[in-house]
Amino acid sequence: MANIKETLLGTCVNGKTVLSDIEVLRRNSTDKIFVGNEATLRVSQLHPKYIELSLNEIIDTNKEAKIFRFTSVNGYLPPFEAGQYINLFVTIDGVTTTRPYSLSSSPKVRAYYEITIARAKGGFVSNYLLDNAKVGDKFQINGPAGVFRYQGVFHKNHSVFLAGGSGITPFLSMSREILESGLNREVTLIYGCRNESVALYDAEFKKYSATYPNFKYYLVSSDPEEGYTGLKGFIDSALIKSLVPDYCDSTFYICGPQIMNEFCQKELFSLGLGVKQVRREMFGSALNIVKEEGYPNGVKATDVFKLKIGDRVIDARADESILVALERAKIRVNVCCRSGECSLCRVKLLKGEVFLAKGMLLRDADKAFNYIHSCKSYPISDIEIRE
Repeated sequence: MANIKETLLGTCVNGKTVLSDIEVLRRNSTDKIFVGNEATLRVSQLHPKYIELSLNEIIDTNKEAKIFRFTSVNGYLPPFEAGQYINLFVTIDGVTTTRPYSLSSSPKVRAYYEITIARAKGGFVSNYLLDNAKVGDKFQINGPAGVFRYQGVFHKNHSVFLAGGSGITPFLSMSREILESGLNREVTLIYGCRNESVALYDAEFKKYSATYPNFKYYLVSSDPEEGYTGLKGFIDSALIKSLVPDYCDSTFYICGPQIMNEFCQKELFSLGLGVKQVRREMFGSALNIVKEEGYPNGVKATDVFKLKIGDRVIDARADESILVALERAKIRVNVCCRSGECSLCRVKLLKGEVFLAKGMLLRDADKAFNYIHSCKSYPISDIEIRE
């Protein structure tokens, strides 16, 4: 049955021809004209709930990290903005968990998604993927997501990227888009890592610096190897001031381990920069949560508490987030960033006490009704939650 729009079209000059063309497009076009809830269908194409990917290529960087390139199983990858991440689902020994990985490919590249995974001490998912993933493996993701990106209305034309370790990946995506697309923006990248031997994409950034006048790259080594003649130490206020003379007229982006993230933020604030000039991408919680400021003295990392959810009661370690405890018990939780920002993993705390890690962005309504982000909440007593 024709809808109102089609009925009106049929009354116009050449209306029948137009309606016939629409029917042909519905049958044959890859960008189909939808009938019914068109807005929902259009949005779901750009932001599907889940995306099925195939691991198409693995590139060993020989720097304790590998590059993974994924293609879409159905041939379509939603667009993304440079700086965003995907949330990768992985099942290990019967336990399904997720990890967010920043996209390192340029958003102009639509054939594949590229991420870079570095080996981490005690890394549950990262080390599993590095040691076991192979070309042809199928994965599920959600995203792309995240707000760690350039926003032209608010941000300065000069972008200063402060990276630490594998936190270099979103800046690779941003740099590739800016430089390879010829965008009119200035970029200064300051990359802190142990030494050149583990500096990811060092050669590519050096090439960019030599090729593009609007791109400057500085490597800062905290544990330099013999013969290294570059910058040494940490990314502190003195170094930033010397490398970025117009720091007051720049927007800073920080991505790296929590200790580096917090250190750089304090250094920038000491230069008189405001909150709106500093953008941070969180990197999960501290590796040893019991050492985080404010953690209760009477609770040990090895303490195990009871977590009640519905009719189930499971064990929850003090040094693991509620989210991890639920995943180990094979209880599926809606989750994306795992850094306390996206709020998808929120649960309602009904009884007991939890320690809230740094970086949790709770809304006023969450506080009023006792909702917490399970990815950054750690049990410090027996607790009961409701999803």
